[in-house]
Order: sequence, then C-alpha cells, then structure tokens
Amino acid sequence: MTVNFASTPEVQNLLAKLSGQDQSGGDARMKAIVRRIVGDLFATIDEFNVSDDEFWAALNYASAGAQEFGLWAAGLGVERYLDMRADAADAAAGITGGTPRTIEGPLYVAGAPETTGFARMDDGSEDDKAEILILHGQVRDVNGTPLAGAKVEIWQANTLGNYSYFDKSQSDYNLRRTVLTDAEGRYAVRSIVPVGYACPPGGSTEGILDAIGRHGNRPAHIHFFVSADDHRHLTTQINIDGDPYLHDDFAYATRDELIPPVNHVENSNLGTKYGVEGPFAEIEFDFDLNPAKAASDEEASSRARVLTA
Repeated sequence: MTVNFASTPEVQNLLAKLSGQDQSGGDARMKAIVRRIVGDLFATIDEFNVSDDEFWAALNYASAGAQEFGLWAAGLGVERYLDMRADAADAAAGITGGTPRTIEGPLYVAGAPETTGFARMDDGSEDDKAEILILHGQVRDVNGTPLAGAKVEIWQANTLGNYSYFDKSQSDYNLRRTVLTDAEGRYAVRSIVPVGYACPPGGSTEGILDAIGRHGNRPAHIHFFVSADDHRHLTTQINIDGDPYLHDDFAYATRDELIPPVNHVENSNLGTKYGVEGPFAEIEFDFDLNPAKAASDEEASSRARVLTA
C-alpha cells in the first residue's frame, strides 16, 4: 500500500462526503475542521501502516479511558499548547503584564464555600501529618490598583495527593474555597502544604505514558481561578518550591513566575492573625489581572466541570 493513499482522489472524495462538504447545509467551519482531523488520521494510518487491529485497539482504549480525557489533555501537552497559543496571541496584540496563565487540569469543582478576606480551607483531618500553610496576597489590575471584591477560587490536593469530591474519603469541599478580596484587594487562606502526585495508577493516562516511556508525576501545586468585573478571567496555579518534579511536570504547567518562595516560620503575628500558634509555612502571592476587551474574557473556558452547587 502506497504511503500516499490518503491523498488519492478516491479518499479525497470520501473526505468531502464524510465532512459534509458536498452538502449545502451545516457549518462551513465545522466541516473544514472535521475534514482536516479525519484527513490527518487517514494520513497517519498511511504513514505508519497502521493495521486494522492496531486501529481498533486504539479506539477501544480511548473509549474505555474516556473518563480520563481531561487528564489526557494535560499529559499529552494539549492544555499547555492552548496556553502557548494564547500567550502568543497576547504578544501579537501587544497585551503585556498580568499574572501568567497555566493549565486548569480536570479537578475543579464548582460551589466551594465563599467568604470575604479569609478562609480556612482544610477540615483539620490531617493536622497530625500536614504542615500548616498560610497563603495570602493581593489582587490588582496591571497598573497596580487593588481590586476589592475580586473572586479567588482555590483548590488543592491533600497529603496523599488526592482531591475532595474525587476522593470520597474526604469531607465535602475539603481544600476548596472561594475568597472574595477585601477593600484592599487582599485574600488569605489557612491550608496545608500539598504534596505532588501521579496520574491514577492503572488508568488510561498512565498506560499511554508508560507506552511512550514517560512518567506521570506532578509537583506539589495549588490551583486558582481569579476573576473581577471588567477584567480577564485568570486560570493559573503555583508550584511549591523544592519539589523534585518542579521542572519535570508531566502536565508542563510549571512557569518560573509561578514558583513563589516558601517561608518556614516558627511563630509570627501573621500566624496569630489567622489562628495559628507555632510553626507554619507562608506563601505570599499576588495576582495582576488584565482588562477585559469583551464580556467573554471575564469567563472561564467552556470545558466540562463538576457542578455540585
């Protein structure tokens, strides 16, 4: 079989038909995208002489692993690629400043308890094994003006690398909170220092990574959605400095600007302010938001998320 079979008139005619390009109805952009995707698949089958058994094995694997598609997007670099394109578009448009974006991942859950100024994120169940963390900072516009009433949504893993809701042993919304900034644009949470984790053992993502000789580990990190009226919604995360996978994240989410120092404090007025006596870890991290140019800029992407509220 010739390696260029996908380019033959017969196959090109098939592509026109299967994508609806020989019909007047439907969306022209969707037709073009479908034709390109399926055409690229046909060309890949040609180039690597993919057998019927190999194709059906791959399709069966994808079908069985569909519940991890959000993790595939992270592990195969698709989320990182979307961020790279967005960064390039900003640069081309002359948009500068602002806290860097990075991937969301598939573990956000809507409806976390909302408070103003300060929240305790953990339920206390790991007090005997976790290091206390005080995370605080300010939300501003790119000119340095504090944004009062900005929404800071925060979610993270526990000391086992697991997230509430997905880990049914945890209490509802453990390590998930929404903090509205105070009059000075400040937010603060008491939490625990998270640990890194790997993609689910025995899952489809691990299977793909094993097959191509890659690991599935993530450094310890904390996720954020940050939003304010008339400003661009920010999806980002910070990494915990010192993690062995800090610059070897299987999801490619590490950015140097998103690695704040971790200060280990024996005792301080900051701890007293937030009900902590004795040692704790402190991270101070500020967010700078760009102005929105359209209403859609103020919203998160339309990916599927868990909605429990």
